[in-house]
Amino acid sequence: MKSYRKELWFNVPTRRGFINITSQVQACLKESGVVEGIALINPMHITASVFINDDESGLHQDFERWLEELAPHEPVGQYLHNRPGDHLGAVEHIQQQALHAAH
Repeated sequence: MKSYRKELWFNVPTRRGFINITSQVQACLKESGVVEGIALINPMHITASVFINDDESGLHQDFERWLEELAPHEPVGQYLHNRPGDHLGAVEHIQQQALHAAH
């Protein structure tokens, strides 16, 4: 059985971003030489998410609005995870879970 592994790194300059990684994944598949099999695309950070959907700006804006309504970023003090002694970023954890549940 042939296997192939490659890490891709992305820097998002904003609190949240939608990145189309299709071309990078296609390049990895070609580079791997694997002709038939399964590709596992896994985000390695707990507040990251990989989801398959249309790459349309209107849809991205709809996701932004939906996520912000579901778990608003402000005020950050509303989240127990953001209290002293905990890490910041409760809203990112909650919103990431919502993206996983949505598909």
